Amino acid sequence: MGVILKAENISKQYRLGLVGTGTISHDLNRFWHKVRGKEDPYLKVGALNDRNSKAAEDYVWALRDINFDVQYGEVLGIIGKNGAGKSTLLKILSRVTSPTTGVIKTKGRIASLLEVGTGFHPELTGRENIFLNGAILGMTKAEINSRLDEIISFSGCEMYVDTPVKRYSSGMRVRLAFAVAAHLEPDILVVDEVLAVGDAEFQKKAIGKMKDISQGDGRTVLFVSHNMDSVQSLCTTGMVLENGYTTFTGTANDSVKFYTKKQLQKISSYLEFENKGNNFAKIHSIAVNRDKEYSLIADDITVELEFSLMQETSNRVDISVAIINESDLMIANVGTGLLDESPIEIIKGKKQKLKFQIKRPSINSGIYGITLRVIENRAGRAQLRIDDIIFFQIRNVATDTIFVNNSGIIQPNFEVNLF
Repeated sequence: MGVILKAENISKQYRLGLVGTGTISHDLNRFWHKVRGKEDPYLKVGALNDRNSKAAEDYVWALRDINFDVQYGEVLGIIGKNGAGKSTLLKILSRVTSPTTGVIKTKGRIASLLEVGTGFHPELTGRENIFLNGAILGMTKAEINSRLDEIISFSGCEMYVDTPVKRYSSGMRVRLAFAVAAHLEPDILVVDEVLAVGDAEFQKKAIGKMKDISQGDGRTVLFVSHNMDSVQSLCTTGMVLENGYTTFTGTANDSVKFYTKKQLQKISSYLEFENKGNNFAKIHSIAVNRDKEYSLIADDITVELEFSLMQETSNRVDISVAIINESDLMIANVGTGLLDESPIEIIKGKKQKLKFQIKRPSINSGIYGITLRVIENRAGRAQLRIDDIIFFQIRNVATDTIFVNNSGIIQPNFEVNLF
């Protein structure tokens, strides 16, 4: 039936550290260039959208030169790491925010589910919010009434439907919000990674409903998720974003393979750094099960770290190591802060080594990253935090299958040694 949504040269620029487009002088400069028919001068600057790097400019490109078409009845999966630009793209497609450059062309109504309870008024009841959302989507009261019982039943919130939404849990809000968005028959349904808030039973219902919308009703779905199994089972096509750029488009299966391969390329058992850190602490090297191509499910996980403190302090200093799964969820966390005495010596510039040995943590096959934190004063904030400082892989040799990773944070048995 042709193209229902078309994105042409979509870019989005933000000013770092401030709300709004910038200072009065910047706004006047923009206006003066516009009056003379010249290009916005601030579109020529802007840092790469890499959340792990230090900001070198006042502006950042959250998205840059995004082009794609979506056909009627297509389910497009948009995948990428946190900060890749996925949510920004969906906000532009949903007209929550406007692009800095480029244009979006759509046909029909768009229903968006971008955050928990998006578009809900907290003082109104669940029932009243159903009518409010329906009116925003252009539905008549009679049309909403005809679907009201089905929406309430699907949400599983019958008992609370006449209670103000501000008293709902986050899971209840996302249940009701998804039920409204899915049952009011939008031409395009836009769903961000909000279904992760719901329980397993509701996630299964929601995935099934999105399949019905696309396959049965022939409507279009744009779906953002970190769950690669959901993307492969639900989506027909895929798009991979990295640092605000499109790095791959193709079938859903090919997109997941590309993304997974990209993650595998980052895996290393040992990394050395010259100046990884800040003026409080420097990291010189890190190893995860050094000299192993991958770890087995039955293995202990050993994290070896060489570092030095760059400042003298009278406070206690601790280091923590968190294991992050493919969905960017912390599943294990250990650190010297769990010990009565910290093994770290407060000596400026002295290289020190720590070894964390985690005893057979109950985690599944997959790719994992390490988030490292250096904390001053046990109750204080992290003076240094480095996300994804190193990646490693765990495999189940018997099946060689990647399972759905555990939810919740594990506090495994571990040892910490100076070496």
